[in-house]
Amino acid sequence: GGAATGLVAARVPVLADHPLVRGPRFRRLKMGAGHRLDVKASGVFVLGIGHGNKLLTDLYNCHLTKVYTVGGLFGKATDDFSDTGNLVEKTTFDHITREKLERILAVIQGTNHKALLMHSNIDMKTQEAYELAVKGLIRPMGKSPPIITAIRCLQFTLPEFQLEIHCLHETQQYLRKIIHELGLELKSSAVCTQVRRTRDGVFTLDDALLRSQWNLQSVQNAIRDCQLRVETELEKTLG
Repeated sequence: GGAATGLVAARVPVLADHPLVRGPRFRRLKMGAGHRLDVKASGVFVLGIGHGNKLLTDLYNCHLTKVYTVGGLFGKATDDFSDTGNLVEKTTFDHITREKLERILAVIQGTNHKALLMHSNIDMKTQEAYELAVKGLIRPMGKSPPIITAIRCLQFTLPEFQLEIHCLHETQQYLRKIIHELGLELKSSAVCTQVRRTRDGVFTLDDALLRSQWNLQSVQNAIRDCQLRVETELEKTLG
């Protein structure tokens, strides 16, 4: 008995990308990324659209502070300073107190403050320096190594802790390394459990669009809501 012969579909076309399904495409829209976030970090990530690309560059030249919430875990060290890296060693941490941690944070802030002044090329004895300091405008206006402008402990419940770090010219890996070094300073070890950017210059988490809000209307609203803040900052810093 011969089997019934029929047609077999070798390949079904995907219609999701068909012009009649997705509608017309934006052809002349340029998008640019601001300060990057690596794959293990989250939080505020600024994008420029069209003319916004120039504004991104201008904001970049303002050297504004970024703020991160950084989580840490005492008691172990890994090869990449994160809690998902390969374990290098385990250590005790019962001797660590919040006071000891805060003492080291104060030292870090002090040495970074000196670096900030050095890279800002400002004569600290002048009236200009005083006025800039009052406005919070002392910042390096050229290339500099990563600089921490403020660092404080938000939470401390051994073995976990959480810091808030205000910084310039950093990378997220640099922040993980700080957690690692804190562990060593406290005669233990530590890994980074989280790096989350809560502010990038004039943009905060309140301005951020969730994935479900990635649509034209939300993007237009976001641009409109931030316009004045961006213009004010550029005027204040770059004149």
